[in-house]
Amino acid sequence: MIIEEVNKGLNPGTIVLLVVATLLILFFVGNYALYMYAQKTLPPRKKKPVSKKKLKREKLKQGVSAPGE
Repeated sequence: MIIEEVNKGLNPGTIVLLVVATLLILFFVGNYALYMYAQKTLPPRKKKPVSKKKLKREKLKQGVSAPGE
């Protein structure tokens, strides 16, 4: 005779899979929430000052003579 066991509850592999998936989802949701919070609260980043050498080069490219020449 073949006796079929009725599996009561979830097997350990499924439990581990659910726990790992839940942790990953929580991690990404938390990261997204922090990102949105930072976008609202942090001031915009300041641009680095452009060096005089770069300004001179840009003006020469545009055909305008740089001051002091």
